[in-house]
Amino acid sequence: MSKNYNYNYAFVFYDVGEKRVQKVFKVCKKYFVHHQKSVFRGNITPSNLLKMKKEIERIIEPDEDFVTIIKLLNDSSFDEETLGTNKKDGTSLFI
Repeated sequence: MSKNYNYNYAFVFYDVGEKRVQKVFKVCKKYFVHHQKSVFRGNITPSNLLKMKKEIERIIEPDEDFVTIIKLLNDSSFDEETLGTNKKDGTSLFI
């Protein structure tokens, strides 16, 4: 029996076909902060996380596309380190 956690923070990474990349980008932008290229992150409610996943599932081709969601209980339960410079906004990237 697995535990059911209410995740409140997440990272989303994706690599999808050219025809679908803008659609996935728009869905992620509705729920998260754009961090870098195909990386989004931020606070999210468990219900919005489910909604976002359903929207993405309707867009992607499972045999061709790749979307990863890293779910965390909160924004302080992980360590983050930046190598190099993030010229966009100065925030670091989870590594």
